[in-house]
Order: sequence, then C-alpha cells, then structure tokens
Amino acid sequence: MTDLLRIEDLHVSFAVPGGLLDAVRGVSFRVAPGKVTALVGESGSGKSVIGQTIMGLQPSTARTRGRILLAEPQADGKTAAPVDLLALPRDGLRMRAIRGRHIGMIFQEPMTSFSPLHTIGNQISEALRIHTALPPRDQRARVEEMLALVGFADPARVFGMYPFELSGGMRQRAMIAMALVCGPSLLIADEPTTALDVTIQAQIMGLLRDLRDRLNMAVLLITHDLGVVANLADEVVVVYRGRVMEAGPVGPVFRNPGHAYLKGLMTAVPQFDMEPGARLVPLREVRIDPAQLHGVLARTVPPAPPPGSDPPPLLQVRGLTKSYATKSQSWFLSGTATPPRKVVDDVSFDIRRGECLGLVGESGCGKSTLSKMLMRAVTPDAGSIAFDDGSGPLDVLAARGDALKQLRRRIQMVFQDPVSSLSPRMSVGNILAEPLDIHGIGSKQDRRATSAEWLRLIGLDRGAVNRYPHSFSGGQRQRIGIARALTLAPDLLICDEPVSALDVSVQAQILNMLKDLQKELGLTLLFISHNLAVVDYMADRVAVMYAGRIVEIAPRETLMRAPVHPYTKMLLAAVPYADLDRPLDFAQAARPSTVAAADWPEVFRPGATRLQPVDLGGGHQVLAHPQADATELCR
Repeated sequence: MTDLLRIEDLHVSFAVPGGLLDAVRGVSFRVAPGKVTALVGESGSGKSVIGQTIMGLQPSTARTRGRILLAEPQADGKTAAPVDLLALPRDGLRMRAIRGRHIGMIFQEPMTSFSPLHTIGNQISEALRIHTALPPRDQRARVEEMLALVGFADPARVFGMYPFELSGGMRQRAMIAMALVCGPSLLIADEPTTALDVTIQAQIMGLLRDLRDRLNMAVLLITHDLGVVANLADEVVVVYRGRVMEAGPVGPVFRNPGHAYLKGLMTAVPQFDMEPGARLVPLREVRIDPAQLHGVLARTVPPAPPPGSDPPPLLQVRGLTKSYATKSQSWFLSGTATPPRKVVDDVSFDIRRGECLGLVGESGCGKSTLSKMLMRAVTPDAGSIAFDDGSGPLDVLAARGDALKQLRRRIQMVFQDPVSSLSPRMSVGNILAEPLDIHGIGSKQDRRATSAEWLRLIGLDRGAVNRYPHSFSGGQRQRIGIARALTLAPDLLICDEPVSALDVSVQAQILNMLKDLQKELGLTLLFISHNLAVVDYMADRVAVMYAGRIVEIAPRETLMRAPVHPYTKMLLAAVPYADLDRPLDFAQAARPSTVAAADWPEVFRPGATRLQPVDLGGGHQVLAHPQADATELCR
C-alpha cells in the first residue's frame, strides 16, 4: 500500500432514543505520505468523528464498520504490512503503541485538552515516558527542542509554565509540540486554527507546512476554513452529513467545484471584494420577520435619527486605561521591580447611534478587556465612559443602583463561546426569560410566550423551549445567545467574537441575522473580531488595536483599501483567501508582530515621545509621532 492511511467504507453510528444516528456513512479516502489532506464540511458533518475513530477515541457507544488501514513505518525505514486500526481493541497494547507514536492529534480546544494541574513540560514529556526509554534528562532536552521548533523563544521557561499562563496561540503551539514529540508519521489536526487571530493563524499554518516538509509528515487537516485549505492542502475531501460529496486534488476541486454543496460553502464565505449591499448566501437562511420582531420586544425601540442630522454619539470613551500585575508582583511583597503591564492604554473612541464599529487585533491586544470595561464587568484604572441614548449623557463608571440596572438593560453582550455563556442547568425557555425576570417585565406567562416567540424568530421550533443548551448545535446556541441579549431591546449590542468558532455557513446565517436586526431595530453594534473579512462585511467604521492602544481608526472602505499603519497592513496581509491564485506569503504573514515592529518606520515606533492619534481627514486617524506630517504617513 503506497498510501500512509486509507479509509475504506467507514460507517459510525450512535444509539439515540428512537433508533440509530448515522454520523459517518460509507466514507472512503486516503492520506498520502508527506501530503496534506483536508477534510472539509460544516459542523455536524462527521469530520471530527472520523478523526476520533482513526485514533480509536470514538465514544464507547459508537458502532463502527469498515476498514482504517495504516502503513506503520518501521525503525529500519521500511513499511510493514498495513494494520486495520478498526479491528484493534481500542485500549489494547497495539493501539496504544500506535496512538501518539505513529499518529499524533491536535485537538480543537487546547485549553480543555491540557490538564490545568500539570505543567506544559510534564504533559508533553508523558508521551516520551510511555513510548520511549529515554532518561528524564534526555526527555526534557527533547521536549525543549520541540518547543523551540514550534516557535517558543524560551522553551526552558515554557517547560515549567501552566496552560493558563499561555495565550490561545501559544497553547495551540504547545499542543502541536505534544502531538509531534514522538515523531509520528501522521498528524491529525482538528480545527487547529479555529478562534485564532489572523497573525497567529498564519504562524500555525506556516508551522504545519514547515514541519510537514522537514519531517516528511502526512497531515489530515480537519477544518471548515476554506482559506486555510487553499493555502495548505494537497488534496480535499468534502463531507456532508457523513458522506463524501466531492474529493480530489485541491486545484481541480477549488477551480471547478462540481457539487452544489461545495459551491454553497464558497458563496457563504465573506470576501473583501463584495459589492456594497451584497448579502452572504448561507446554505440555510434564517430571516427575521419585522412585524413579529417588534411584537416580542420588552420596550419600544427609539426611532433612528433623521438622515443628515448629527446626533451626539451613543457611547463616548476617553482615556480608558487598565493595568494588571503579574503573579510575582501580586503574590509577593518583595522583588517587584517591573511596573504592572498596561492591557488597555489610553483608548478613546466614539460609537454613533445606528452604526457598527468593528474592533480588530490579535490575541492579548486588549479587545475583550475593553469590552468588559464598557459592560462594567471590569473597572478601569483611569478614563471615562459616557452613554447617551437621547435623554442626556450618563457616566457609566459612576452609575449605581437603579441607574446601573437600567444601563445594563440598554447595553447587552453576545459572548464568543455560546457553550460556556449559556447555563447547562437551565432550559432555553428559562434562559430567554431570565432578562425579563431580572427587570420585572411582564407576567410569568408573558415571559414564557415571549421566549417561544424568540425561538421561532431565530429559526427554532417552539418545542425547543424545554430543551437544554447541550442539545443544540454551535450555530443554534449562538442564535439563542443573540436572542437573549435582544429580549430587552438594548441600544448597544457588544459582540465579542460571535462567529469565530462557527463554520462558514452558520457564520453567514449569524452575520445576516445581525445585519437584519441592526436594520430593523436601529441597533448600534460594537463588533469585536479577528476575522477582517467578517469585519469588512459587518462594520461601518473599523478600529485596529495593538498592544493596548488603538493604532488606526477609519471608515471601513478607507481602512480596508488604503491602510496607513504597518500593523493594519500586516493584519490584512495575513488573511488567507479561499483562492489558489492569491496564496499567502508565509514569510511575511507568519512573522510575530513583536518582531515585525522592529522594521516599522520610525514615525510609528514609540520612543522618547509618546505616540498620539494623528488626524488624516475624513474620520481617519493613525497613531504616530505628534510631529508627523499626514503626507509622510500616507506614503
């Protein structure tokens, strides 16, 4: 067998009330040595189940048939006769010797895949303790070598750190190191770049490509991101409801897709060159009925300002600053030589009524901390926040008692992770009724009726009112989270990465739904995202945040087509396109921003003079030296 892995007629079923659920139905494909095979499809299509079954990690209730043939490389470089992994006992010695040694796996969520009680080095070393006879000193040397290979500048320090001390991108790198520490011939990467910002995503993609070339390693890439597929894959397998819809080399499949399902996935992806007013085309549309929408709102929606008028901003933020002390500073009284690190540093901006302001930046730049300060979940060290819904400005940071309660009715939030933001102990009906309960709106029967109407509005049947969050898909849970935030008809909706973990078709549903709601309710949105194509589709203006400061803010068309700050240009250059004719320049896109900043023009680099926003006209501002000339900045 010349293929490293061959899957033949794989079936995976689960027993559910009422019969069997066929998650995988007759799937067949191959993974060639040293090549990347992408497994593409929506959430629920069976991609992750296939990956788990290859590793022998499928749930014990799963019923499987078919063949999964692995050509095991031997120590002498030869290849043994293929072994059928599906025929091996899941917890037998042979399968455990293959799992981790010959097949490594990167899981989608590295935070839940790492034990919070053990250090990074201890967890990566575990694979070496199981599969090799290396002494502890050599194990540590091997782990540190692998941590350096995946991009850690100080692997000896990372060895002793705990998972919560690393950012999302760093945890994903550590997960890759753990999967590769034994030198497997096949790496299964299950959504390795989901929920990562574009620069970290480009770094992970570049790392996987380099490791494939350096180690001659095959990769089974499970993803819904067609941009990642176009830049990494050699072959593509498109899966829908457990069946293979289309498969082949990436060139013919992308340039001339034959199946309507793949064509539908491609039309659901936001593009930078979309016509003004163009709408995404999801596979299944969820449309908002304006008449029903206004009938379920807890209060009257204020009228939108007349065209041409210049009302005061709905939200004014001035000089907002927040610092955090590191562990050594806050737990010990001695040795505190370094000052606390500023997470948000002198941030100022306005949000106008009825507009969508996009906020972009990489992980750790302060986006989420800023949103929590606007919600009064985090108290800033300095600065002011003024909210004016037309009845006069209100000091958000000074609000107490009833004023604070009413303010929280006016400002609501949609969180990034719909799983952790919805209580698993409450039915969906109770989740949607809870905001009405807190604010004492309507009778108990009215609240229950309102919950059922909201479910119908977001495309779910009335029977869902008694179901719990775990029984819904990711996209359905996100729609429930949006409905919960809108039951009180807020003036400002803060969306913190609301579509980052969703597949492209469900993402298109949510984005279209938010645009419809903004139009019908006159909603004002603060849309936080790392996906610049999504921000380009949603936002009227865009603010770019780096190292706690807003480095550029401008109308969407200006910022996306004519960026000035080198960091903004770097973010745009790191976006992977689902287009084989526009490949990603990994040499530039995968450079960490801290490294790239050394090459920025002097006018954008902090020095003795503190950088200040420079007005370029037309609502376009960029952070630079105060003495900088606008013409010089725009070169």
